[in-house]
Amino acid sequence: MTVRRDAGIYGYERALRRAGLEPVAGVDEAGRGACAGPLVAGAVVLPPGKAGIVPGLADSKLLTEAARERVYAQVVRRAVAWSVVVIDNEECDRLGMHVANVEALRRAVARLSTRPAYVLTDGFPVDGLGVPGLAVWKGDRVAACIAAASVIAKVTRDRLMVGMHDDWPAYDFATHKGYITAEHEAALAEHGPSPVHRMRFVNVRRAAGLEPMPALGLEAATSVGEDQPAPGGDTVEEDA
Repeated sequence: MTVRRDAGIYGYERALRRAGLEPVAGVDEAGRGACAGPLVAGAVVLPPGKAGIVPGLADSKLLTEAARERVYAQVVRRAVAWSVVVIDNEECDRLGMHVANVEALRRAVARLSTRPAYVLTDGFPVDGLGVPGLAVWKGDRVAACIAAASVIAKVTRDRLMVGMHDDWPAYDFATHKGYITAEHEAALAEHGPSPVHRMRFVNVRRAAGLEPMPALGLEAATSVGEDQPAPGGDTVEEDA
Protein backbone atom coordinates (compact mmCIF):
# COMPACT_ATOMS: atom_id res chain seq x y z
CA MET A 1 0.00 0.00 0.00
CA THR A 2 1.36 3.41 -0.99
CA VAL A 3 0.01 6.79 0.12
CA ARG A 4 0.97 9.68 -2.14
CA ARG A 5 2.51 12.72 -0.48
CA ASP A 6 -0.16 14.94 -2.04
CA ALA A 7 -3.06 12.65 -1.05
CA GLY A 8 -4.21 15.03 1.68
CA ILE A 9 -5.45 14.32 5.17
CA TYR A 10 -7.89 11.62 3.96
CA GLY A 11 -5.30 9.74 1.90
CA TYR A 12 -4.51 7.04 4.45
CA GLU A 13 -8.14 6.03 4.88
CA ARG A 14 -8.72 5.96 1.11
CA ALA A 15 -5.65 3.78 0.55
CA LEU A 16 -6.64 1.36 3.30
CA ARG A 17 -10.17 1.06 1.93
CA ARG A 18 -8.80 0.31 -1.53
CA ALA A 19 -6.79 -2.49 0.10
CA GLY A 20 -9.99 -3.88 1.64
CA LEU A 21 -9.16 -2.71 5.17
CA GLU A 22 -12.17 -0.94 6.61
CA PRO A 23 -13.46 0.44 8.80
CA VAL A 24 -10.37 2.41 9.78
CA ALA A 25 -10.05 3.93 13.25
CA GLY A 26 -7.74 6.69 14.39
CA VAL A 27 -6.67 7.08 18.00
CA ASP A 28 -4.83 9.85 19.85
CA GLU A 29 -4.42 11.28 23.35
CA ALA A 30 -4.32 14.64 25.10
CA GLY A 31 -2.66 15.55 28.38
CA ARG A 32 0.40 13.33 28.32
CA GLY A 33 2.74 16.24 29.02
CA ALA A 34 0.61 17.91 31.70
CA CYS A 35 1.54 17.58 35.37
CA ALA A 36 -2.07 17.95 36.55
CA GLY A 37 -5.40 16.50 35.53
CA PRO A 38 -6.31 13.39 33.57
CA LEU A 39 -4.94 11.75 30.46
CA VAL A 40 -7.64 11.50 27.79
CA ALA A 41 -7.66 9.27 24.69
CA GLY A 42 -10.08 9.47 21.78
CA ALA A 43 -10.82 7.02 18.98
CA VAL A 44 -12.81 7.80 15.83
CA VAL A 45 -14.08 5.90 12.78
CA LEU A 46 -15.10 8.26 9.97
CA PRO A 47 -17.41 7.14 7.16
CA PRO A 48 -16.16 6.95 3.57
CA GLY A 49 -16.93 9.58 0.97
CA LYS A 50 -18.33 13.05 1.50
CA ALA A 51 -20.02 12.08 4.75
CA GLY A 52 -16.59 11.62 6.32
CA ILE A 53 -15.18 14.99 5.21
CA VAL A 54 -15.10 17.09 8.40
CA PRO A 55 -15.05 20.87 7.77
CA GLY A 56 -12.02 22.50 9.36
CA LEU A 57 -10.46 19.23 10.53
CA ALA A 58 -6.81 19.50 11.52
CA ASP A 59 -4.46 18.58 14.35
CA SER A 60 -6.20 19.81 17.51
CA LYS A 61 -3.07 21.71 18.58
CA LEU A 62 -3.23 23.81 15.39
CA LEU A 63 -6.83 24.90 15.99
CA THR A 64 -8.17 27.68 18.17
CA GLU A 65 -10.44 26.72 21.04
CA ALA A 66 -13.51 27.89 19.12
CA ALA A 67 -12.45 25.98 15.99
CA ARG A 68 -11.87 22.81 18.03
CA GLU A 69 -15.38 23.04 19.46
CA ARG A 70 -16.85 23.39 15.94
CA VAL A 71 -14.81 20.45 14.63
CA TYR A 72 -15.71 18.38 17.71
CA ALA A 73 -19.43 18.86 16.97
CA GLN A 74 -18.89 17.85 13.33
CA VAL A 75 -16.90 14.73 14.26
CA VAL A 76 -19.54 13.59 16.74
CA ARG A 77 -22.26 14.16 14.14
CA ARG A 78 -20.47 12.45 11.24
CA ALA A 79 -18.53 9.60 12.84
CA VAL A 80 -19.56 6.00 12.35
CA ALA A 81 -18.31 5.47 15.92
CA TRP A 82 -16.31 7.39 18.48
CA SER A 83 -15.20 6.92 22.05
CA VAL A 84 -13.27 8.76 24.71
CA VAL A 85 -11.47 7.36 27.76
CA VAL A 86 -10.37 9.37 30.79
CA ILE A 87 -7.56 8.10 33.04
CA ASP A 88 -7.33 10.17 36.20
CA ASN A 89 -4.14 11.51 37.73
CA GLU A 90 -3.99 8.79 40.39
CA GLU A 91 -4.00 6.01 37.79
CA CYS A 92 -1.40 7.93 35.77
CA ASP A 93 0.79 7.95 38.89
CA ARG A 94 0.21 4.26 39.51
CA LEU A 95 1.00 3.18 35.95
CA GLY A 96 3.51 5.81 34.83
CA MET A 97 2.75 8.06 31.88
CA HIS A 98 3.90 5.80 29.04
CA VAL A 99 1.98 2.78 30.30
CA ALA A 100 -1.06 4.94 31.07
CA ASN A 101 -0.85 6.42 27.58
CA VAL A 102 -0.78 3.03 25.84
CA GLU A 103 -3.55 1.71 28.10
CA ALA A 104 -5.76 4.72 27.32
CA LEU A 105 -5.32 4.22 23.57
CA ARG A 106 -6.15 0.52 23.86
CA ARG A 107 -9.28 1.21 25.89
CA ALA A 108 -10.48 3.87 23.47
CA VAL A 109 -10.23 1.47 20.52
CA ALA A 110 -11.82 -1.39 22.48
CA ARG A 111 -14.85 0.76 23.35
CA LEU A 112 -15.72 1.78 19.82
CA SER A 113 -19.21 0.59 19.00
CA THR A 114 -17.93 -0.46 15.55
CA ARG A 115 -14.94 -2.80 15.54
CA PRO A 116 -12.26 -1.43 13.21
CA ALA A 117 -10.34 -3.60 10.75
CA TYR A 118 -7.30 -1.34 10.98
CA VAL A 119 -6.05 1.32 13.41
CA LEU A 120 -3.87 4.36 12.76
CA THR A 121 -1.93 5.70 15.75
CA ASP A 122 -0.03 8.94 16.17
CA GLY A 123 3.73 8.62 16.25
CA PHE A 124 4.35 5.24 17.84
CA PRO A 125 2.93 1.71 17.50
CA VAL A 126 0.45 0.42 20.08
CA ASP A 127 0.23 -3.33 20.59
CA GLY A 128 -2.71 -5.16 22.09
CA LEU A 129 -5.33 -3.49 19.90
CA GLY A 130 -6.60 -6.81 18.55
CA VAL A 131 -6.40 -5.64 14.92
CA PRO A 132 -3.55 -4.57 12.60
CA GLY A 133 -2.30 -1.03 12.92
CA LEU A 134 0.17 1.53 11.65
CA ALA A 135 2.04 4.25 13.51
CA VAL A 136 1.99 7.45 11.46
CA TRP A 137 4.61 10.14 12.02
CA LYS A 138 2.79 13.38 12.92
CA GLY A 139 -0.38 11.38 12.35
CA ASP A 140 -2.67 14.05 13.78
CA ARG A 141 -1.57 16.32 10.91
CA VAL A 142 -1.70 13.82 8.03
CA ALA A 143 -4.47 11.30 8.82
CA ALA A 144 -8.07 12.46 9.20
CA CYS A 145 -9.19 9.81 11.69
CA ILE A 146 -6.22 10.55 13.97
CA ALA A 147 -6.87 14.29 13.73
CA ALA A 148 -10.52 13.66 14.61
CA ALA A 149 -9.46 11.57 17.60
CA SER A 150 -7.06 14.30 18.73
CA VAL A 151 -9.90 16.84 18.66
CA ILE A 152 -12.22 14.55 20.64
CA ALA A 153 -9.51 13.96 23.26
CA LYS A 154 -8.39 17.60 23.48
CA VAL A 155 -11.87 19.12 23.76
CA THR A 156 -12.92 16.55 26.36
CA ARG A 157 -9.82 17.16 28.45
CA ASP A 158 -10.08 20.95 28.21
CA ARG A 159 -13.67 20.81 29.43
CA LEU A 160 -12.60 18.67 32.39
CA MET A 161 -9.79 21.07 33.27
CA VAL A 162 -12.14 24.06 33.18
CA GLY A 163 -14.35 22.19 35.65
CA MET A 164 -11.31 21.56 37.86
CA HIS A 165 -10.53 25.28 37.75
CA ASP A 166 -13.85 25.87 39.51
CA ASP A 167 -12.77 23.49 42.29
CA TRP A 168 -9.17 24.75 42.56
CA PRO A 169 -9.12 28.31 41.16
CA ALA A 170 -5.71 29.14 42.64
CA TYR A 171 -4.01 27.07 39.91
CA ASP A 172 -5.79 28.67 36.93
CA PHE A 173 -6.38 25.32 35.21
CA ALA A 174 -8.84 27.02 32.83
CA THR A 175 -5.92 28.88 31.22
CA HIS A 176 -3.03 26.42 31.06
CA LYS A 177 -5.02 23.15 31.40
CA GLY A 178 -2.44 21.64 33.77
CA TYR A 179 0.58 22.04 31.49
CA ILE A 180 3.85 23.23 32.95
CA THR A 181 3.83 26.95 32.26
CA ALA A 182 5.55 29.64 34.31
CA GLU A 183 2.19 30.63 35.80
CA HIS A 184 1.45 27.05 36.79
CA GLU A 185 4.88 26.65 38.37
CA ALA A 186 4.33 29.84 40.38
CA ALA A 187 0.99 28.53 41.64
CA LEU A 188 2.59 25.22 42.60
CA ALA A 189 5.34 27.02 44.50
CA GLU A 190 2.81 29.14 46.38
CA HIS A 191 0.09 26.58 47.12
CA GLY A 192 1.73 23.17 46.74
CA PRO A 193 0.09 20.37 44.75
CA SER A 194 -3.68 19.99 44.49
CA PRO A 195 -5.45 16.60 44.67
CA VAL A 196 -5.40 16.43 40.84
CA HIS A 197 -1.65 16.93 40.39
CA ARG A 198 0.46 13.99 39.17
CA MET A 199 2.86 13.06 41.94
CA ARG A 200 5.30 11.31 39.58
CA PHE A 201 6.26 14.65 38.04
CA VAL A 202 9.48 16.00 39.53
CA ASN A 203 8.20 19.59 39.76
CA VAL A 204 5.09 18.45 41.64
CA ARG A 205 7.11 16.41 44.13
CA ARG A 206 9.48 19.33 44.57
CA ALA A 207 6.55 21.63 45.33
CA ALA A 208 5.24 19.08 47.84
CA GLY A 209 8.61 18.92 49.57
CA LEU A 210 9.01 15.22 48.77
CA GLU A 211 12.09 13.24 47.87
CA PRO A 212 12.48 11.72 44.37
CA MET A 213 11.08 8.27 43.65
CA PRO A 214 14.03 6.37 42.15
CA ALA A 215 12.31 2.99 42.39
CA LEU A 216 9.29 4.17 40.41
CA GLY A 217 10.87 6.79 38.20
CA LEU A 218 9.89 10.39 37.64
CA GLU A 219 8.28 12.22 34.75
CA ALA A 220 10.31 15.13 33.45
CA ALA A 221 8.88 18.57 34.12
CA THR A 222 9.53 20.06 30.69
CA SER A 223 6.12 20.54 29.08
CA VAL A 224 5.07 24.06 28.13
CA GLY A 225 1.52 24.43 26.91
CA GLU A 226 0.86 21.29 24.89
CA ASP A 227 1.66 17.61 24.47
CA GLN A 228 4.84 16.82 22.56
CA PRO A 229 3.37 14.36 19.86
CA ALA A 230 -4.04 13.41 26.61
CA PRO A 231 -12.54 10.12 39.27
CA GLY A 232 -12.56 6.62 39.96
CA GLY A 233 -11.69 4.92 36.71
CA ASP A 234 -12.76 5.53 33.14
CA THR A 235 -15.61 7.50 31.69
CA VAL A 236 -16.70 6.79 28.15
CA GLU A 237 -19.00 8.49 25.70
CA GLU A 238 -20.02 6.92 22.41
CA ASP A 239 -22.25 7.87 19.57
CA ALA A 240 -25.67 6.30 19.35
